[in-house]
Amino acid sequence: MTAPVIGVLALQGDVREHVTALTGAGAQARPVRRPAELDAVDGLVIPGGESTTISKLVDIFEMREPIDKRIAAGMPVYGSCAGMIMLATEVLDGRPDQRGFDGIEMTVRRNAFGRQVDSFEAPVEVTGITGGPLHAVFIRAPWVERVGDTVEVLGTVTDGPAAGRIVAVRRDNLLATSFHPELTGDLRLHAYFVDLVRAAG
Repeated sequence: MTAPVIGVLALQGDVREHVTALTGAGAQARPVRRPAELDAVDGLVIPGGESTTISKLVDIFEMREPIDKRIAAGMPVYGSCAGMIMLATEVLDGRPDQRGFDGIEMTVRRNAFGRQVDSFEAPVEVTGITGGPLHAVFIRAPWVERVGDTVEVLGTVTDGPAAGRIVAVRRDNLLATSFHPELTGDLRLHAYFVDLVRAAG
């Protein structure tokens, strides 16, 4: 079975970690910064980082329209943390000039769990992923406050003051999590996305 080619948007954030995780999960992974590089991939990861910075760099590198077109055409995209914010149709506590890709009908609150010092780890059960809960790392993470009718909630926080908050969603070929699976060495979520890309191809 041919390994799908999956790009990681390499403008800012934890690009290398996603490339490593995708490779370990059976994909051909490569950084993507230019439209021609986007044309050569079957799926895309938008990594964690700083969503306002990513939003600006998407325009500077002239990547907004090409990514919008590929999303509209059905390309699978996975966004983690800042990537989740970039895929949302509505962002709370963001900058007024911040623009995403409007791929998943959801309202996301930026830095919902608090500042860097409030980062934490927690188990999260994710629908479609077997083998027990994922060890989820939350770093200045968003959460989802509302989802549209076409959006499937895949995971919520089960313990603590944020119990019940939505942290993993999917709409068709678009996947998003508040947390950073690329930092844990657990490849199950990346394997889930690789399978999604393979099925879409």
